Amino acid sequence: MASSVSSTDPQAHRQAQEEDPDSLVPSTPPPLLPTYKSAFLQSCLSASVLTFGTYKLKSGRLSPYFFNAGLFHTGGLVHSISTAYAHALLTHVTQNPTFKFDILFGPAYKGIPLATATVDKLAQLDKGRFGHVSYSFNRKELKDHGEGGVIVGAPLRNKDVVIIDDVITAGTAMREAIEIIRAQGGTLVGVIVALDRKERMSDDSSGSAIGEVRRKFDVPVLSIIDLDDLIGVLGGLGDEEDMERLRDYKGRYGASD
Repeated sequence: MASSVSSTDPQAHRQAQEEDPDSLVPSTPPPLLPTYKSAFLQSCLSASVLTFGTYKLKSGRLSPYFFNAGLFHTGGLVHSISTAYAHALLTHVTQNPTFKFDILFGPAYKGIPLATATVDKLAQLDKGRFGHVSYSFNRKELKDHGEGGVIVGAPLRNKDVVIIDDVITAGTAMREAIEIIRAQGGTLVGVIVALDRKERMSDDSSGSAIGEVRRKFDVPVLSIIDLDDLIGVLGGLGDEEDMERLRDYKGRYGASD
């Protein structure tokens, strides 16, 4: 989820989105986008998970869009996002046959339903390839009774692990998740997020939080969609004003990686 702390009055696009969400869903997918990306973007628009306006982020930047993955709480929307994660992973595995993983790890709390639902969708897509994949997540507080421990789900020891989350902003939560995996004896082999904002972490850095994870931990970081996809879908909607605002934002804050 983008770390928005407040927003100004929405622009016309946001108002139209609230009045008639279906009017902002493209009748045909944006060109060159895989079907799973187009379907995911349509779900984001119709459910106002993705909105356009002016939003003040924790960084102090004024973002022309806001992505709230916490709104994926209905059965249909959970199906949409988990299917998109599963297809993104399947695509990467197909293109990189040596990429294998045993566990999807969902950092508490947002990653928990994402990991659980996506494991199910992976098995539906290819049971032979993904039927063995398990999910795990961490407890925020160490349990001192019953089975105890910090991990719920499959044990991580000697397993190849992919972290699943909604976004990576400053990277702090991601580093904490990686530390948990390593402490439990697992091996991080990849990360997947819903949205790659493709913006640098600070004005003093040219790199993004996702780029830092790639460089520091030497693993692929996948995403369902990124900022360029958002610009493309706005072009498909014929919304030149918001598209230009996103382009300007990318020009000002875009990362080099």
